Amino acid sequence: MTKRSHLKNTIKESLFMALSSIRENKLRSILTLLGITIGVFSVIGVMTAIRTLESSIESGLNVFGTNTFMIQKTPIIQLGGHGAAQKYRNRPNITYAQYETLKERAKLPIRVSVSDGRSVRSVKYKNKAVKRSVGLAGADAGTLRSYNAYVGEGRNITGDDVQFSRNVCVLAMDIVDQLFPFENPLGKSIKVMGLDYLVVGTVERRGTAFGQSQDDFLLIPITTYLQRYSDHRTSLSITVESESAETYDKTMDEAVGILRMIRKLPPEKDNNFEISSNLELLDTFGNFTGGVKLFALAVSVIALLVAGIGIMNIMLVSVSERIKEIGIRKAIGATKRDILTQFLAEAVFLSEFGGVAGVLLGIGVGNLVSVALNIPAVIPFDWAFYGLAVCSVIGIGFGIYPAWRAANLDPIESLRYE
Repeated sequence: MTKRSHLKNTIKESLFMALSSIRENKLRSILTLLGITIGVFSVIGVMTAIRTLESSIESGLNVFGTNTFMIQKTPIIQLGGHGAAQKYRNRPNITYAQYETLKERAKLPIRVSVSDGRSVRSVKYKNKAVKRSVGLAGADAGTLRSYNAYVGEGRNITGDDVQFSRNVCVLAMDIVDQLFPFENPLGKSIKVMGLDYLVVGTVERRGTAFGQSQDDFLLIPITTYLQRYSDHRTSLSITVESESAETYDKTMDEAVGILRMIRKLPPEKDNNFEISSNLELLDTFGNFTGGVKLFALAVSVIALLVAGIGIMNIMLVSVSERIKEIGIRKAIGATKRDILTQFLAEAVFLSEFGGVAGVLLGIGVGNLVSVALNIPAVIPFDWAFYGLAVCSVIGIGFGIYPAWRAANLDPIESLRYE
Protein backbone atom coordinates (compact mmCIF):
# COMPACT_ATOMS: atom_id res chain seq x y z
CA MET A 1 0.00 0.00 0.00
CA THR A 2 2.96 2.29 0.87
CA LYS A 3 4.66 1.59 -2.47
CA ARG A 4 1.46 2.32 -4.37
CA SER A 5 1.00 5.59 -2.46
CA HIS A 6 4.63 6.52 -3.12
CA LEU A 7 4.24 5.87 -6.87
CA LYS A 8 1.02 7.87 -6.91
CA ASN A 9 2.73 10.82 -5.24
CA THR A 10 5.67 10.58 -7.67
CA ILE A 11 3.35 10.65 -10.71
CA LYS A 12 1.31 13.48 -9.20
CA GLU A 13 4.47 15.47 -8.60
CA SER A 14 5.63 14.73 -12.15
CA LEU A 15 2.38 16.16 -13.52
CA PHE A 16 2.84 19.37 -11.52
CA MET A 17 6.46 19.60 -12.71
CA ALA A 18 5.38 19.10 -16.33
CA LEU A 19 2.85 21.91 -15.96
CA SER A 20 5.48 24.07 -14.29
CA SER A 21 7.94 23.36 -17.10
CA ILE A 22 5.36 24.44 -19.69
CA ARG A 23 4.55 27.64 -17.74
CA GLU A 24 8.18 28.60 -17.28
CA ASN A 25 9.21 27.86 -20.87
CA LYS A 26 6.06 28.64 -22.81
CA LEU A 27 7.57 29.23 -26.26
CA ARG A 28 9.94 26.26 -26.07
CA SER A 29 7.16 23.97 -24.81
CA ILE A 30 4.62 25.17 -27.39
CA LEU A 31 7.05 24.63 -30.26
CA THR A 32 7.89 21.16 -28.92
CA LEU A 33 4.27 20.15 -28.43
CA LEU A 34 3.24 21.61 -31.80
CA GLY A 35 4.87 18.70 -33.62
CA ILE A 36 2.87 16.16 -31.62
CA THR A 37 -0.30 18.20 -32.05
CA ILE A 38 0.18 18.31 -35.84
CA GLY A 39 0.98 14.61 -36.04
CA VAL A 40 -2.03 13.51 -34.02
CA PHE A 41 -4.27 16.11 -35.68
CA SER A 42 -3.41 14.89 -39.20
CA VAL A 43 -4.44 11.32 -38.37
CA ILE A 44 -7.47 12.10 -36.19
CA GLY A 45 -8.72 14.79 -38.60
CA VAL A 46 -8.53 12.50 -41.64
CA MET A 47 -9.92 9.48 -39.79
CA THR A 48 -12.80 11.54 -38.38
CA ALA A 49 -13.66 12.89 -41.83
CA ILE A 50 -13.52 9.42 -43.38
CA ARG A 51 -15.46 7.85 -40.50
CA THR A 52 -18.09 10.58 -40.92
CA LEU A 53 -18.45 9.65 -44.59
CA GLU A 54 -18.46 5.94 -43.80
CA SER A 55 -21.23 6.45 -41.23
CA SER A 56 -23.56 7.56 -44.02
CA ILE A 57 -22.16 5.34 -46.75
CA GLU A 58 -24.98 2.84 -46.56
CA SER A 59 -27.55 5.44 -47.55
CA GLY A 60 -25.23 7.64 -49.57
CA LEU A 61 -23.63 5.03 -51.82
CA ASN A 62 -26.52 2.57 -51.74
CA VAL A 63 -27.73 3.97 -55.05
CA PHE A 64 -29.15 0.68 -56.30
CA GLY A 65 -31.81 -1.55 -54.86
CA THR A 66 -31.10 -4.80 -53.05
CA ASN A 67 -29.55 -7.55 -55.22
CA THR A 68 -29.31 -5.08 -58.09
CA PHE A 69 -26.52 -4.16 -60.51
CA MET A 70 -26.27 -1.66 -63.35
CA ILE A 71 -24.80 -2.09 -66.83
CA GLN A 72 -23.35 1.05 -68.40
CA LYS A 73 -20.93 2.12 -71.10
CA THR A 74 -18.62 3.71 -68.51
CA PRO A 75 -18.09 3.12 -64.76
CA ILE A 76 -19.93 5.36 -62.30
CA ILE A 77 -16.60 6.36 -60.69
CA GLN A 78 -13.88 6.81 -63.30
CA LEU A 79 -10.24 6.47 -62.24
CA GLY A 80 -7.13 6.35 -64.40
CA GLY A 81 -6.93 9.81 -65.97
CA HIS A 82 -7.26 10.85 -69.61
CA GLY A 83 -6.27 7.46 -71.09
CA ALA A 84 -9.03 5.61 -69.28
CA ALA A 85 -11.60 8.28 -70.17
CA GLN A 86 -10.70 7.98 -73.87
CA LYS A 87 -10.97 4.19 -73.69
CA TYR A 88 -14.49 4.48 -72.26
CA ARG A 89 -15.54 7.10 -74.82
CA ASN A 90 -14.51 4.85 -77.71
CA ARG A 91 -16.83 2.06 -76.60
CA PRO A 92 -20.07 1.56 -78.56
CA ASN A 93 -23.19 2.98 -76.92
CA ILE A 94 -25.75 0.78 -75.17
CA THR A 95 -28.91 1.22 -77.25
CA TYR A 96 -32.59 0.76 -76.55
CA ALA A 97 -32.68 -2.18 -78.99
CA GLN A 98 -29.93 -3.91 -77.00
CA TYR A 99 -31.89 -3.34 -73.79
CA GLU A 100 -35.05 -4.85 -75.31
CA THR A 101 -33.13 -7.91 -76.53
CA LEU A 102 -31.47 -8.42 -73.15
CA LYS A 103 -34.81 -8.11 -71.36
CA GLU A 104 -36.39 -10.64 -73.71
CA ARG A 105 -33.60 -13.24 -73.45
CA ALA A 106 -32.70 -13.01 -69.74
CA LYS A 107 -34.56 -15.62 -67.69
CA LEU A 108 -33.12 -15.22 -64.17
CA PRO A 109 -33.76 -11.53 -63.37
CA ILE A 110 -37.03 -10.47 -61.78
CA ARG A 111 -36.58 -6.99 -63.26
CA VAL A 112 -34.68 -5.46 -66.17
CA SER A 113 -35.17 -1.71 -66.57
CA VAL A 114 -33.57 1.10 -68.53
CA SER A 115 -32.84 4.78 -67.97
CA ASP A 116 -30.83 7.75 -69.07
CA GLY A 117 -30.66 11.25 -67.72
CA ARG A 118 -29.56 14.81 -68.16
CA SER A 119 -29.75 18.12 -66.31
CA VAL A 120 -32.40 20.72 -67.22
CA ARG A 121 -33.23 24.18 -65.87
CA SER A 122 -36.38 25.13 -67.74
CA VAL A 123 -39.13 23.39 -65.75
CA LYS A 124 -42.24 25.58 -65.35
CA TYR A 125 -45.86 25.57 -64.25
CA LYS A 126 -47.81 28.74 -65.11
CA ASN A 127 -45.79 31.59 -63.59
CA LYS A 128 -43.62 29.36 -61.38
CA ALA A 129 -40.27 27.82 -62.35
CA VAL A 130 -37.64 25.62 -60.65
CA LYS A 131 -34.84 27.72 -59.22
CA ARG A 132 -31.93 25.51 -60.25
CA SER A 133 -31.02 22.55 -62.42
CA VAL A 134 -32.86 19.29 -61.84
CA GLY A 135 -32.45 15.82 -63.25
CA LEU A 136 -34.59 14.73 -66.19
CA ALA A 137 -34.60 10.94 -66.57
CA GLY A 138 -36.00 8.74 -69.28
CA ALA A 139 -37.54 5.80 -67.45
CA ASP A 140 -39.69 2.71 -67.63
CA ALA A 141 -41.83 1.00 -65.01
CA GLY A 142 -38.81 -0.35 -63.11
CA THR A 143 -36.60 2.74 -63.04
CA LEU A 144 -38.10 4.21 -59.88
CA ARG A 145 -37.24 1.02 -58.01
CA SER A 146 -33.67 1.40 -59.29
CA TYR A 147 -33.55 4.75 -57.51
CA ASN A 148 -34.64 3.11 -54.25
CA ALA A 149 -37.70 5.35 -54.46
CA TYR A 150 -41.45 4.80 -54.32
CA VAL A 151 -44.55 6.46 -55.69
CA GLY A 152 -46.10 8.86 -53.18
CA GLU A 153 -49.32 9.88 -54.95
CA GLY A 154 -50.74 8.98 -58.35
CA ARG A 155 -48.97 6.32 -60.40
CA ASN A 156 -45.63 5.32 -61.87
CA ILE A 157 -44.49 5.31 -65.51
CA THR A 158 -46.22 2.30 -67.12
CA GLY A 159 -45.49 -0.02 -70.00
CA ASP A 160 -48.15 1.72 -72.10
CA ASP A 161 -46.53 5.10 -71.44
CA VAL A 162 -43.29 3.70 -72.83
CA GLN A 163 -44.89 1.85 -75.75
CA PHE A 164 -46.85 4.87 -76.94
CA SER A 165 -44.23 7.52 -76.02
CA ARG A 166 -46.72 9.48 -73.93
CA ASN A 167 -46.03 12.98 -72.66
CA VAL A 168 -46.40 12.17 -68.98
CA CYS A 169 -44.10 12.69 -66.02
CA VAL A 170 -43.56 11.73 -62.38
CA LEU A 171 -42.20 14.48 -60.11
CA ALA A 172 -39.91 14.25 -57.10
CA MET A 173 -40.79 16.41 -54.12
CA ASP A 174 -38.32 19.29 -54.58
CA ILE A 175 -40.03 20.10 -57.88
CA VAL A 176 -43.48 19.67 -56.35
CA ASP A 177 -42.54 22.08 -53.55
CA GLN A 178 -41.43 24.74 -56.02
CA LEU A 179 -44.14 24.41 -58.68
CA PHE A 180 -47.13 23.32 -56.58
CA PRO A 181 -46.73 24.76 -53.08
CA PHE A 182 -50.50 25.11 -52.51
CA GLU A 183 -52.15 22.65 -54.92
CA ASN A 184 -52.17 19.01 -55.95
CA PRO A 185 -49.87 18.48 -58.95
CA LEU A 186 -51.70 15.39 -60.27
CA GLY A 187 -53.42 16.07 -63.57
CA LYS A 188 -51.61 19.38 -64.10
CA SER A 189 -49.51 20.13 -67.16
CA ILE A 190 -45.94 21.41 -66.76
CA LYS A 191 -43.42 22.57 -69.35
CA VAL A 192 -39.97 21.02 -69.57
CA MET A 193 -37.71 22.91 -71.98
CA GLY A 194 -40.85 24.30 -73.61
CA LEU A 195 -42.62 20.93 -74.07
CA ASP A 196 -45.79 19.92 -72.22
CA TYR A 197 -45.98 16.94 -69.84
CA LEU A 198 -48.95 15.73 -67.79
CA VAL A 199 -48.12 15.01 -64.13
CA VAL A 200 -49.35 11.50 -63.33
CA GLY A 201 -47.49 10.83 -60.08
CA THR A 202 -45.13 12.04 -57.38
CA VAL A 203 -42.22 10.35 -55.59
CA GLU A 204 -41.98 9.91 -51.83
CA ARG A 205 -39.47 12.28 -50.26
CA ARG A 206 -36.03 10.71 -49.76
CA GLY A 207 -34.05 13.54 -48.13
CA THR A 208 -30.35 14.21 -48.70
CA ALA A 209 -27.22 12.14 -49.20
CA PHE A 210 -23.72 13.65 -48.89
CA GLY A 211 -25.31 17.08 -48.67
CA GLN A 212 -27.16 16.72 -51.98
CA SER A 213 -30.91 16.47 -52.38
CA GLN A 214 -32.29 13.17 -53.67
CA ASP A 215 -35.64 14.77 -54.53
CA ASP A 216 -34.71 17.02 -57.46
CA PHE A 217 -35.63 14.93 -60.50
CA LEU A 218 -38.54 14.05 -62.78
CA LEU A 219 -39.19 10.95 -64.85
CA ILE A 220 -40.65 10.71 -68.35
CA PRO A 221 -41.07 7.58 -70.52
CA ILE A 222 -37.73 6.44 -71.94
CA THR A 223 -39.09 6.39 -75.50
CA THR A 224 -40.28 9.98 -75.19
CA TYR A 225 -36.90 10.92 -73.79
CA LEU A 226 -35.02 9.27 -76.66
CA GLN A 227 -37.19 10.95 -79.28
CA ARG A 228 -36.66 14.44 -77.83
CA TYR A 229 -33.32 14.53 -76.03
CA SER A 230 -31.01 11.82 -77.36
CA ASP A 231 -28.06 12.31 -79.71
CA HIS A 232 -25.07 10.29 -80.93
CA ARG A 233 -23.54 10.35 -77.42
CA THR A 234 -26.57 8.83 -75.67
CA SER A 235 -25.77 5.50 -74.03
CA LEU A 236 -28.40 3.91 -71.80
CA SER A 237 -28.06 2.39 -68.35
CA ILE A 238 -29.63 -1.03 -67.81
CA THR A 239 -30.54 -2.05 -64.25
CA VAL A 240 -30.94 -5.75 -63.46
CA GLU A 241 -32.37 -7.17 -60.23
CA SER A 242 -31.88 -10.78 -59.22
CA GLU A 243 -34.45 -12.81 -57.32
CA SER A 244 -32.23 -13.17 -54.23
CA ALA A 245 -28.67 -12.83 -52.98
CA GLU A 246 -28.14 -16.53 -53.77
CA THR A 247 -28.93 -16.05 -57.47
CA TYR A 248 -27.17 -12.68 -57.76
CA ASP A 249 -23.91 -13.97 -59.29
CA LYS A 250 -25.71 -16.29 -61.70
CA THR A 251 -28.02 -13.47 -62.77
CA MET A 252 -25.03 -11.21 -63.41
CA ASP A 253 -23.22 -13.91 -65.40
CA GLU A 254 -26.31 -14.49 -67.53
CA ALA A 255 -26.79 -10.77 -68.22
CA VAL A 256 -23.11 -10.29 -69.10
CA GLY A 257 -23.11 -13.32 -71.40
CA ILE A 258 -26.26 -12.20 -73.25
CA LEU A 259 -25.00 -8.63 -73.66
CA ARG A 260 -21.66 -9.87 -74.97
CA MET A 261 -23.52 -11.87 -77.63
CA ILE A 262 -25.74 -8.90 -78.49
CA ARG A 263 -22.66 -6.67 -78.87
CA LYS A 264 -20.84 -9.43 -80.83
CA LEU A 265 -17.83 -9.64 -78.55
CA PRO A 266 -15.48 -12.60 -79.26
CA PRO A 267 -14.47 -14.75 -76.24
CA GLU A 268 -10.95 -13.33 -76.05
CA LYS A 269 -12.13 -9.71 -75.85
CA ASP A 270 -12.83 -7.89 -72.58
CA ASN A 271 -16.29 -6.48 -71.87
CA ASN A 272 -16.88 -3.16 -73.62
CA PHE A 273 -19.34 -2.17 -70.87
CA GLU A 274 -19.19 -1.82 -67.09
CA ILE A 275 -21.02 -3.60 -64.30
CA SER A 276 -21.65 -1.38 -61.27
CA SER A 277 -23.08 -2.46 -57.94
CA ASN A 278 -23.26 -1.23 -54.36
CA LEU A 279 -20.34 -3.51 -53.46
CA GLU A 280 -18.24 -2.19 -56.33
CA LEU A 281 -18.90 1.40 -55.27
CA LEU A 282 -17.98 0.58 -51.67
CA ASP A 283 -14.74 -1.09 -52.81
CA THR A 284 -13.82 1.92 -54.97
CA PHE A 285 -14.55 4.28 -52.08
CA GLY A 286 -12.52 2.05 -49.75
CA ASN A 287 -9.52 2.06 -52.10
CA PHE A 288 -9.63 5.84 -52.28
CA THR A 289 -9.93 6.34 -48.52
CA GLY A 290 -7.20 3.74 -47.95
CA GLY A 291 -4.75 5.90 -49.90
CA VAL A 292 -5.77 8.99 -47.94
CA LYS A 293 -5.30 7.12 -44.65
CA LEU A 294 -1.79 5.99 -45.65
CA PHE A 295 -0.84 9.55 -46.61
CA ALA A 296 -2.13 10.91 -43.29
CA LEU A 297 -0.26 8.16 -41.44
CA ALA A 298 3.01 9.02 -43.25
CA VAL A 299 2.64 12.71 -42.37
CA SER A 300 1.89 11.78 -38.76
CA VAL A 301 4.93 9.51 -38.42
CA ILE A 302 7.24 12.27 -39.65
CA ALA A 303 5.64 14.88 -37.40
CA LEU A 304 5.71 12.59 -34.37
CA LEU A 305 9.38 11.67 -34.90
CA VAL A 306 10.28 15.35 -35.07
CA ALA A 307 8.14 15.99 -31.99
CA GLY A 308 9.81 13.10 -30.17
CA ILE A 309 13.23 14.60 -30.82
CA GLY A 310 11.86 17.90 -29.50
CA ILE A 311 10.66 16.22 -26.31
CA MET A 312 14.06 14.59 -25.81
CA ASN A 313 15.67 18.00 -26.26
CA ILE A 314 13.37 19.79 -23.80
CA MET A 315 13.85 17.00 -21.23
CA LEU A 316 17.64 17.14 -21.55
CA VAL A 317 17.49 20.90 -21.01
CA SER A 318 15.19 20.32 -18.03
CA VAL A 319 17.65 17.84 -16.52
CA SER A 320 20.51 20.31 -16.96
CA GLU A 321 18.51 23.09 -15.31
CA ARG A 322 17.51 20.90 -12.35
CA ILE A 323 20.78 19.12 -11.52
CA LYS A 324 20.97 20.67 -8.05
CA GLU A 325 17.30 19.81 -7.40
CA ILE A 326 18.03 16.18 -8.35
CA GLY A 327 20.99 16.16 -5.95
CA ILE A 328 18.82 17.46 -3.10
CA ARG A 329 16.11 14.86 -3.81
CA LYS A 330 18.69 12.08 -3.76
CA ALA A 331 20.23 13.43 -0.58
CA ILE A 332 16.89 13.22 1.25
CA GLY A 333 16.22 9.65 0.11
CA ALA A 334 14.96 9.63 -3.50
CA THR A 335 16.11 6.51 -5.36
CA LYS A 336 17.22 6.20 -8.99
CA ARG A 337 13.84 4.64 -9.68
CA ASP A 338 12.06 7.69 -8.21
CA ILE A 339 14.05 10.09 -10.38
CA LEU A 340 13.59 7.90 -13.45
CA THR A 341 9.82 7.66 -12.88
CA GLN A 342 9.55 11.39 -12.28
CA PHE A 343 11.27 12.47 -15.49
CA LEU A 344 9.72 9.71 -17.58
CA ALA A 345 6.23 10.64 -16.37
CA GLU A 346 7.01 14.29 -17.08
CA ALA A 347 7.96 13.40 -20.67
CA VAL A 348 4.75 11.38 -21.09
CA PHE A 349 2.61 14.21 -19.70
CA LEU A 350 4.25 16.70 -22.06
CA SER A 351 3.56 14.35 -24.97
CA GLU A 352 -0.03 13.77 -23.87
CA PHE A 353 -0.74 17.50 -23.68
CA GLY A 354 0.14 17.77 -27.36
CA GLY A 355 -1.82 14.59 -28.10
CA VAL A 356 -5.00 15.81 -26.41
CA ALA A 357 -4.79 19.10 -28.33
CA GLY A 358 -4.30 17.16 -31.59
CA VAL A 359 -7.26 14.85 -30.86
CA LEU A 360 -9.63 17.71 -30.04
CA LEU A 361 -8.49 19.72 -33.06
CA GLY A 362 -8.71 16.67 -35.34
CA ILE A 363 -12.24 15.78 -34.23
CA GLY A 364 -13.37 19.37 -34.64
CA VAL A 365 -11.88 19.87 -38.10
CA GLY A 366 -12.78 16.35 -39.28
CA ASN A 367 -16.42 16.91 -38.43
CA LEU A 368 -16.54 19.99 -40.65
CA VAL A 369 -17.29 17.37 -43.33
CA SER A 370 -20.50 16.51 -41.52
CA VAL A 371 -21.47 20.19 -41.45
CA ALA A 372 -20.66 20.69 -45.14
CA LEU A 373 -22.50 17.54 -46.27
CA ASN A 374 -25.31 17.74 -43.69
CA ILE A 375 -24.64 14.26 -42.30
CA PRO A 376 -24.31 13.10 -38.67
CA ALA A 377 -21.06 13.96 -36.90
CA VAL A 378 -18.97 11.16 -35.36
CA ILE A 379 -16.26 10.89 -32.72
CA PRO A 380 -13.72 8.13 -33.55
CA PHE A 381 -13.05 6.99 -29.99
CA ASP A 382 -10.82 4.14 -31.20
CA TRP A 383 -8.52 6.43 -33.19
CA ALA A 384 -8.50 8.97 -30.35
CA PHE A 385 -7.33 6.18 -28.04
CA TYR A 386 -4.69 5.05 -30.56
CA GLY A 387 -3.47 8.64 -30.90
CA LEU A 388 -3.08 9.11 -27.15
CA ALA A 389 -1.43 5.68 -26.83
CA VAL A 390 1.10 6.63 -29.51
CA CYS A 391 1.78 9.89 -27.64
CA SER A 392 2.56 7.85 -24.52
CA VAL A 393 4.95 5.66 -26.53
CA ILE A 394 6.60 8.79 -27.95
CA GLY A 395 6.96 10.23 -24.43
CA ILE A 396 8.47 7.02 -23.08
CA GLY A 397 10.67 6.33 -26.11
CA PHE A 398 12.17 9.79 -26.36
CA GLY A 399 12.07 10.54 -22.63
CA ILE A 400 13.88 7.42 -21.46
CA TYR A 401 17.39 8.72 -22.13
CA PRO A 402 16.95 12.08 -20.33
CA ALA A 403 15.25 10.24 -17.44
CA TRP A 404 18.08 7.69 -17.27
CA ARG A 405 20.64 10.48 -17.35
CA ALA A 406 18.88 12.28 -14.50
CA ALA A 407 18.59 9.07 -12.46
CA ASN A 408 22.32 8.36 -12.78
CA LEU A 409 23.62 11.78 -11.76
CA ASP A 410 26.05 11.66 -8.84
CA PRO A 411 24.28 13.24 -5.84
CA ILE A 412 27.50 14.82 -4.45
CA GLU A 413 28.41 16.39 -7.80
CA SER A 414 24.79 17.50 -8.23
CA LEU A 415 24.77 19.33 -4.90
CA ARG A 416 27.97 21.16 -5.86
CA TYR A 417 26.55 22.16 -9.26
CA GLU A 418 26.03 25.90 -9.74
